[in-house]
Amino acid sequence: MKTLVVGASGAIGRLLVEQLLASGRSVKVVVRSTSDFFDAWRYDGHLTVIKRNITEITVEEMSELLADCDSVVSCLGHNLTLKGIYGKPRRLVADTVSVISEAILINAFEMPIRFVLMNTAGNANRDLDEPLSTGQKLVIGLVRLFLPPHQDNEKAADYLRIKIGQNNRFIEWVVVRPDTLIDEAKVSAYSLHNSPTRSAIFDPGKTSRVNVGHFMTALVSDDQMWSKWKGKMPVIYNVTEEMKYAILSSNRNHASIIGMKCWIG
Repeated sequence: MKTLVVGASGAIGRLLVEQLLASGRSVKVVVRSTSDFFDAWRYDGHLTVIKRNITEITVEEMSELLADCDSVVSCLGHNLTLKGIYGKPRRLVADTVSVISEAILINAFEMPIRFVLMNTAGNANRDLDEPLSTGQKLVIGLVRLFLPPHQDNEKAADYLRIKIGQNNRFIEWVVVRPDTLIDEAKVSAYSLHNSPTRSAIFDPGKTSRVNVGHFMTALVSDDQMWSKWKGKMPVIYNVTEEMKYAILSSNRNHASIIGMKCWIG
C-alpha cells in the first residue's frame, strides 16, 4: 500500500510521513527542490521523493504519480508571513485538491482512492447545521475577506464536499479539522467530533500536530476508521484530563481507547 503526501515538508507533513513509514506503508512525497525534509529517511526504501513545485504539476503528471497509490493526503498550507498570506498562489490548497481529484478520475481505479485533506476547525461543514454565534459569523466574515488562506481552505473543502460529493465511484474523502495547532513530542489522547464542540474564534481548543498525523495515518490504514469518517469533516482536539473524565462520566460508550492510548469520541 502506498500513500502520496503533498505538503510533506511542513510541520504536520513531516510527522505524517514519519508515522506512515512507521506503520509499514510505502510513501511518495512531492517537495520543493530546496527542501531537506527527507534527510532523516534518505535510506528508507519505502520512501520515494519527487522534487517538484506542486503548483507546476499538471493533471496528467499527477495521474502518473498516483498510479501506484491507494491514498493521498494533502497537508498543504500557507506560510504565516506577509508573502505567504497575501502573495501567490492564493488558491494553493484548492487548486491542488482540484488537480489531484481530476487525476484520480482520469485513472478511474477499480477501488476508490482515499483522499485526506488537512483543513481547520474555523471552516464550517455546511453539510451540517453547525451553529455559529453572531459574533463568530462576523469575525469569520472578516477573516474570509482579509485573510486569503481561510477562503482557500473553504474552497478546498467545498470542492470535495460539493463537486466530488458523497457517492463518487473513484474518490472517497475526509476533511480533517484541527483547532489551534501546538507541538508535542509524542502522540497523546485526542477526541474526534462531527462538528466543533467549542468556538474556534472565542474559545479555541488545542490540537497537537503529531496527533493530526496519527489520525490521518489511521484514516488511510484502518478500514474501520475510514468507514466511520469518510465523507465527513471530523474536528480533532487534544484531550485534557478534565475532558477524559467528562467523556467517561457522560457516556462510557461514547469514547474508546485505540492504538497508542488515544481517546476517540
